[in-house]
Amino acid sequence: MIEISSENRKETEIFTSVPERELYHYYEPDRGIFIAESPKVIERALNAGYEPLELMMCRRDITGEAAKIISRCGDIPLYTGDYDEITAVTGFELIRGAICAMRRRKLPAAEEICRDARRIAVLENVVNPANMGSIFRSAAALDMDAVLLTKGCTDPLYRRSSRVSMGTVFQVPWTFIDAAENGYTELLRNLGFSLAAMALCDDSVDIDDAALNSEEKLAVIMGAEGEGLLASTIEACDYTVKIPMSHGVDSLNVAAASAVAFWQLGRKKK
Repeated sequence: MIEISSENRKETEIFTSVPERELYHYYEPDRGIFIAESPKVIERALNAGYEPLELMMCRRDITGEAAKIISRCGDIPLYTGDYDEITAVTGFELIRGAICAMRRRKLPAAEEICRDARRIAVLENVVNPANMGSIFRSAAALDMDAVLLTKGCTDPLYRRSSRVSMGTVFQVPWTFIDAAENGYTELLRNLGFSLAAMALCDDSVDIDDAALNSEEKLAVIMGAEGEGLLASTIEACDYTVKIPMSHGVDSLNVAAASAVAFWQLGRKKK
């Protein structure tokens, strides 16, 4: 247990001043690290087998909500202090009392996590971390077996993404797709999935379409806020799907749309 002070600012820079993109490469050529924020997120990361490296925790939480986290992290540095002291030294407010630096793991192949999957979410160029976290939370709650991401997506392990997800990024299998941005649909077909693009097109079917809902294996593909899916992606899909709207609203935020889509399409309808 180490008291936080201006003298050991260097030791805590992993939490305070290293950009997340640099954390990704922190231990190259070995795997990098990420920051898990809040006891719930840290707990779910530990449950998923991620290795903790350093903890930072408000003194009041050492015997509070985060106490069980300490016992599970073993012999690693624990930086602590009063709330005001931590804020003064680090320059940010510690949300929900605890953050933990953890080592990344090698990502699995898409073929591995989709082998027994029946319903998967595919995210194309979703860059907003809050949207990413919300989508993962919906995917975990609403029967998505896996999540695949194109290389243009934000990292689900970024601090804000994992916090907004409430740690569900550690509960749903996911990986980045190695295929080219506009060629991953072929990979999905080879894995046996029918493809449903969430998009506003003239030939879109409603989300409760019987044929769509009865597909044995279905990939629900969603694009970035504003830009939506690439035209080539939509053209390559078996279905273009829309959520019926009212009051003149044309669409939902991608995070809200994911919850509706996963709820309706998460289970095969007989």
